[in-house]
Amino acid sequence: MQRWRGLEDIPQDWGRSVVTIGSYDGVHRGHQLIIGRAVDRARELGLPSVVVTFDPHPSEVVRPGSHPPLLAPHHRRAELMAELGVDALLILPFTAEFSKLSPAEFIAKVLVDKLHARAVIEGPNFRFGHRAAGNVALLAELGASYDYEVEVVDLYVRGEAGGGEPFSSTLTRRLVVEGDVEGAMEILGRPHRVEGIVVRGAQRGRELGYPTANVETLPHTAIPADGVYAGWLTADGETMPAAISVGTNPQFDATERTVEAYAIDRVGLDLYGLHVAVDFLAYVRGMEKFESIDALLVAIGADVKRASELIGAYAG
Repeated sequence: MQRWRGLEDIPQDWGRSVVTIGSYDGVHRGHQLIIGRAVDRARELGLPSVVVTFDPHPSEVVRPGSHPPLLAPHHRRAELMAELGVDALLILPFTAEFSKLSPAEFIAKVLVDKLHARAVIEGPNFRFGHRAAGNVALLAELGASYDYEVEVVDLYVRGEAGGGEPFSSTLTRRLVVEGDVEGAMEILGRPHRVEGIVVRGAQRGRELGYPTANVETLPHTAIPADGVYAGWLTADGETMPAAISVGTNPQFDATERTVEAYAIDRVGLDLYGLHVAVDFLAYVRGMEKFESIDALLVAIGADVKRASELIGAYAG
């Protein structure tokens, strides 16, 4: 999959293509319907498919300080889109100047002049241009002038997550923040992932016999609620079952909120400085302060056992 950062990265000889535009944070099951349809339509027409997205999130530019927690960084979204068969990903730097483009200017500058859109695939609530004034009706109206077709895909999938609410990035973020990683997984179609560099912490886990990878998460990451979870730790190309702790470590009166993953039954791992991924499969328990270190050790042992059981059941 080709990856372009800005309009100037698009090859000058780029021909016609099938395009879909959106933030697509998380590339959840609703997003997959739209992107998948764009890929299918491109193949029907014998053309490449292009996803257009933005960095930073538009809300941060329009309303500074309102950047939502992110379900997936751009490199992860790119990986997921590539798996769906997307041919090219265009990440547009979203600036104050760019935000002032009218809907018609946005269409002309991005879809027509640069991507030569033959077809545009969007969800029913797609908005674009200054103050989000453009909608799918205007997109189709302009398409008649610029010779591209518009297809609207209903991205709303419903399930048990969120009490049957339509699947969305907003709902997914809420479930993650509440610790309902199983509900988030239903929407995403895979476990929620947190990434970052392994840094040195207080090393209390090592002293207790459960050495953890202390993950310095990427900016704006959507981090689950404080507690203990079952999941996986992926480092240096290897994925390992893990018991994961999120929180401030109240046992030792710490104040910094951390994400720490213990690779179950692995000995001698040296992960410092590595970029790792932590996938959250299931909630085990809330964060607690125990009456003694011995009581804490008993609880950790039970956590690891429960995490192993949940991971084994999922794998089975």
